[in-house]
Amino acid sequence: MSKEGYQVNDGIRAREVRVVDQENEQLGIMSLRDALRLAEERNLDLVNVAPNAKPPVCRIMDFGKFKYEQSKKEKESRKNQKVVLLKEVRMTPNIDEHDFNVKLKNVLKFLKDGSKVKVSVRFRGREITHQSIGQELLIRLAKQAEEQAIVERMPRLEGRHMVLILSPKQPSA
Repeated sequence: MSKEGYQVNDGIRAREVRVVDQENEQLGIMSLRDALRLAEERNLDLVNVAPNAKPPVCRIMDFGKFKYEQSKKEKESRKNQKVVLLKEVRMTPNIDEHDFNVKLKNVLKFLKDGSKVKVSVRFRGREITHQSIGQELLIRLAKQAEEQAIVERMPRLEGRHMVLILSPKQPSA
């Protein structure tokens, strides 16, 4: 069995296989020995592409070329995907106005960069009894950031932290 999980040539362990040639023509069900001989006559490989089928489906193809094309497709898909980071901004319920504005500025910068932002308010000691203050703080921040952000998760208490998650708005194109 090869690295990608394909059974190739002598690695195939079935008596009978359904054979498909390189032009996607069905050649029918035949013994493994006949299928291998047919692939060898064409100087190609016999690759088991559907091992769970009854009988297994094998394709006659150039396996090296197939692996190369698969790796090119993987590289292309990796190139096109965007990694979304989750940034965190922490506050306390008794944050000062200037400090709040600095945190808001950081949140907006992270959103502009395309990252999701987790804003958490940490309650220490008896502050936990005044959860409404933390909730109002997070809602105020969400309202001020609503031009650039979508609220993915409303403020929710997780242990001693109240958490709000914002994600960037997709530019309308």
